[in-house]
Amino acid sequence: MTLASRLAVVAIASLFATGTAYAQTAAPAAKTDATTTADKKAPKEHSAESLECSKQADAKGLHGKERKKFRSECIKTAKAGAAPAAAAADKK
Repeated sequence: MTLASRLAVVAIASLFATGTAYAQTAAPAAKTDATTTADKKAPKEHSAESLECSKQADAKGLHGKERKKFRSECIKTAKAGAAPAAAAADKK
C-alpha cells in the first residue's frame, strides 16, 4: 500500500468515527403557552359576603382563630339570607 492510499483510508475512517460524534440529537419539546399558564393558578374570586365579613373583622381588630371563626359564621349567615350586620350584632 502506498502512502497516499493509507492517508486516504485513515481520512475516511476518521470521517466515519467523527460523524457520529457530531450527529444532532432531537431538540427538546418546547413548552406551549397552555402548559405555562396552567402552571400558574389564577387568584380566587372572593364573594361580596366574604369581603364584607373581612371588613367587619378588620373593624373589630380580629386576628388568627378568632377572625377565622367570625368570618365563617358571618359568611354562613350572609348566605342564609340574613344581613352580615346581624351576624356582627350576635357576636357582641
